[in-house]
Amino acid sequence: MKQNQNKDVIRETDAEAIRLAKTLLRSARFGALAVLEPQTGSPLASRVGVATDIDGAPLILVSMLSAHTPAMLADPRCSLLLGEPGKGDPLAHPRLTLICQALLLERGSDAHGRAERRYLNRNPKASLYAGLGDFSIFRLEPQRASLNGGFGKAYLLDRADLVTGGPIVEELAASEQSAVEHMNADHLDAIAVYAHHFAGASGDGWSIAGLDADGMDLVSRDNVCRVFFPQPLVATQELRPVLVDMAKRGRAARQPNNET
Repeated sequence: MKQNQNKDVIRETDAEAIRLAKTLLRSARFGALAVLEPQTGSPLASRVGVATDIDGAPLILVSMLSAHTPAMLADPRCSLLLGEPGKGDPLAHPRLTLICQALLLERGSDAHGRAERRYLNRNPKASLYAGLGDFSIFRLEPQRASLNGGFGKAYLLDRADLVTGGPIVEELAASEQSAVEHMNADHLDAIAVYAHHFAGASGDGWSIAGLDADGMDLVSRDNVCRVFFPQPLVATQELRPVLVDMAKRGRAARQPNNET
């Protein structure tokens, strides 16, 4: 965590700010990608679809025909702006800007396979073109970030504030897809509880798009919500008990005359 000397502008980065930044990152459906144009060095911004790798790094699927793709290959420095405005003043809504290094994932590699799986779980319509030869997946390695949580709520974040490390990442990646498919096939009622109780979401049709050490990403058509676990997972075997306990607690909270 960082504390900037200019306290009037930048607030101390606390757990609440990190939670908000991770929510913006994990729940983003799209973002504004800024790169450097190879011919001129001028900044070039465009909209891209977004997902996240299991550790939290952003993933984008782009075509070689897009201007930003050769730009990232020539100079991997880029930034990604996330956060959707709602009603009223768009500047009153939180947004996150990540300073990144773009890494092209080699097709056929384990990293590419995992990234493609997570990207398509999150953006299933992209399966129509993900396999085409001119489309590639880039992993955007966060170096640092700035969070604007609304007027007077500015924070600076490090990579460690956003990206999860440790053995849990690879351990969970190995079993994530089977867990996602099992939950979506047999426990849609529990997933609805996660969405409604823990994320305050409305509507039906919720399913799990991704699991990670911090929580889960839920989708319902074009809607996305983020649910955090009570505590980050330390080992993969903790996942099932946590999911069961959260479903029980969510259902109990919905019971009439519940005093807990």
